Amino acid sequence: MKMPRFTLLLSLLFLCLLFASVRSRASDSVDSVEEAATEWIKTRAETVRLETEWASQRELLESTVNALSERARTIEDKRDNLKAKTVAERTEFATLQEKNQVAADRMQATDARLKELKDRLIQLRPSLPPRLSEALELPYRSLAGTELGPSERMQITMTVLNRCAQFNRMVTCGQEVLTIEGEPGPKSLEVIYWGLSRGYALDQAAGKVWLGAPGPKGWQWEAHPEAFPQVARLIAVYNDKAEPEFVAVPAKLGHITAATSNQ
Repeated sequence: MKMPRFTLLLSLLFLCLLFASVRSRASDSVDSVEEAATEWIKTRAETVRLETEWASQRELLESTVNALSERARTIEDKRDNLKAKTVAERTEFATLQEKNQVAADRMQATDARLKELKDRLIQLRPSLPPRLSEALELPYRSLAGTELGPSERMQITMTVLNRCAQFNRMVTCGQEVLTIEGEPGPKSLEVIYWGLSRGYALDQAAGKVWLGAPGPKGWQWEAHPEAFPQVARLIAVYNDKAEPEFVAVPAKLGHITAATSNQ
């Protein structure tokens, strides 16, 4: 049985389209395979290059690590030898550090005591005999400074203490300008001091005498006109204007006033 011509033509057309479709798909598959193969070849080439480069650098890195390790061992050996050689010096250094710390603590404690002593000396100044207090004006002014170091403070403190101790062991006599409470103004008087404990001020023209001694408000002068002859005689003996003799003059010890014999 023969197929109609139209049907045959349709069949031939369908076969042509099917063949074209298959051919197109086959062409696309081949292109994809070729592209993948090309990428794989590139990746493989890069991998081989990196492996070759790593292999060449690995030897250099291993030799560098070995050299650094050897150097580290050498340095450690030198360190251990140096520790062994300097153990005595390090022990001595540690001992010196301890001694320095002890010395620093002592210096700090000494400085604290010096500051306390300085404050006490400043508080004591109003109770000193006026002549001594005036003579110590410069040391006291320096002692009141806040910029002094421990050594300078020690030196000035010892200067004040030595001058006070020296004055306390002596009988001092001479002209002195004093401002005495109850008097019209400063007066030039003959003054004799018995150490730090007391003094006598004599006004020859007015026939007056004052007994000076430390009091609650510092050094104070108290009038004793009845003792004018004795004090005048005492000063004359001191100045070699009279024969040496014992002279009884008033003295004030605390709150007790008594007549004592002084040469």
